[in-house]
Order: sequence, then C-alpha cells, then structure tokens
Amino acid sequence: MSLNTCAISGHLGKAAELRYTNSQLAVVTFSVAVNERARQADGSYQDVPHWFDCVMFGKRAEALQPYLAKGTKLSLTGHLRQNKWEKDGRQYSRVEIVVDEVELMNTRREAQAPEAMPPQSVEAASVYDSDIPF
Repeated sequence: MSLNTCAISGHLGKAAELRYTNSQLAVVTFSVAVNERARQADGSYQDVPHWFDCVMFGKRAEALQPYLAKGTKLSLTGHLRQNKWEKDGRQYSRVEIVVDEVELMNTRREAQAPEAMPPQSVEAASVYDSDIPF
C-alpha cells in the first residue's frame, strides 16, 4: 500500500495563474511559501521560507483563481506528483502539489472590511432585582 497525501498552510508569493489545456480544462498554478523557524548563531530565530509549486484543475480551480492574490493566506491538502520532461536534449523533473482542497484563511473581503463597530454599552440588570423568586 502507498500513501501520497500532503497538507500545508502558508502565503501565496504571487497571484495564481489561470490557463486552459487544448481540451479547455482550466489549470491554475501558484506557489505557496511555508515558513520554518530556524535558530540563528546568535540564538535568535528567523523565518526561512520553503516554496511549494501547486496546481489545481477544473471548474473549482477556475472559480477560485480570482481569490488567489499575492499574500493570500491559505491551507490546502493534495498529493505530490512528479513531472518529467525533456528540453534541448536535457532531462528535467519537478515535484508539485496537485491540490484537492483549499481553505482561504483571509479573503479579500476580510482584508478590506471596515473596522468593527465598538461594542455598545448595555446596562446590566441589578443583582437585587425584585423579580427574583427567592
């Protein structure tokens, strides 16, 4: 039995790109930065980004693409796939995440939402209310 599952959360490095195959299948590609905290020689910590290439297919990908802007925080699950190709007599290979599920963790609307209204004060009922039956 084999297992090929991947789950990451991070930020998009640039806006997702939408293209179509010859058979008009939507293909959305994007890269996600996942930060790892690394201890420095002086004892401090620094975030070190690891970049993961992602691809998503179909109508869901097409509908989601406008929301995948640079800096968008998201969480995704998928599986790893290795692409191999030849160009100018040289062999190339790349591993990417084929995305199955995406959860946007901050949408454009949330980022542009006006500040929340301050809570209105409500008068608390007196603890010595005469309606208490005891």
